[in-house]
Amino acid sequence: MKKKYIIIAGILVIVAAAAIWYFFFKAKAPEYKESQIKKSSITLKILATGTVQPENRLQIKSSIAGRAEQVLVKEGQRVGRGQVLAWISSTERSVLLDSARAQGAEEVKKWEDVYRPTPVIAPLSGTIILRSIEPGQTFSTSDVLFAMADRLTVKAQVDETDLSQIHVGQKAQVTLDAYLDKNLDAKVNQVAYEARTVNNVTTYTIDVLPSEKIEFLRSGMTANVTFFGETKDDILVIPNEFIKYENGKPDIQVKTEKKPESREVKLGMTDGKKTEILSGLDETDIVVLPINKKDSKIKNNMLSGPNTGKRR
Repeated sequence: MKKKYIIIAGILVIVAAAAIWYFFFKAKAPEYKESQIKKSSITLKILATGTVQPENRLQIKSSIAGRAEQVLVKEGQRVGRGQVLAWISSTERSVLLDSARAQGAEEVKKWEDVYRPTPVIAPLSGTIILRSIEPGQTFSTSDVLFAMADRLTVKAQVDETDLSQIHVGQKAQVTLDAYLDKNLDAKVNQVAYEARTVNNVTTYTIDVLPSEKIEFLRSGMTANVTFFGETKDDILVIPNEFIKYENGKPDIQVKTEKKPESREVKLGMTDGKKTEILSGLDETDIVVLPINKKDSKIKNNMLSGPNTGKRR
């Protein structure tokens, strides 16, 4: 019996060792994600960031020091050239009126008729973007009473390598960080002639003008701008996720009867999601991408967590 138990134990050890080897050391065949090469169209897109700024910003000051009697406009209001924005009193008029009030209404009216207030006039048509005075407030000749802008534009910073693809009148689309659900049609209004260099990166400022007046547009907003360039139709394309690079060259894995093989290709323009194939592949090819099961498992666990579907 003892000999029999020893034999059974030995068999169990061998089975356990085989199971451990099978589950932990046996190489499993890799799995691949596939995509059929097909024809499509691509529109060149250049992405840039920028801020909303007035095309022309004008500060309005007073030539005399004094006190505001009436303020007739508010921030965001459209005004015309020559429109009265406020009525102000010089320091001397303010003193005379304050003294007259102690003597009664007739005396006040007398001096108001004799000594008229001074108007603050809009020098151009535009929007009031800053109002820094209120009735009764005193000011000096160095104080800014109002700031005006003729219209708001998006000033985008474009890398010098993309400048050749940008031209006046070109179509663009603006998305504001404050209104991510709204895409604003726009066009290129002006391309800067002078460059800016920050951290050894040379950029040019591109003025982008919305196609229509936007009520919620505010100076200082952060914007993302997409410039639409050349469009190519009926060309072979590949999803960008299937493009890997080895030593700076694109390395594409193509499905075969045995195992995927590396294919040397020449790529053209891209829209950020798919890329044009100039040579090396045709419509009969299927490209593959190894699936990392570990990463997929982590991703699935994250998607099935308690916060699924909630936006933070």
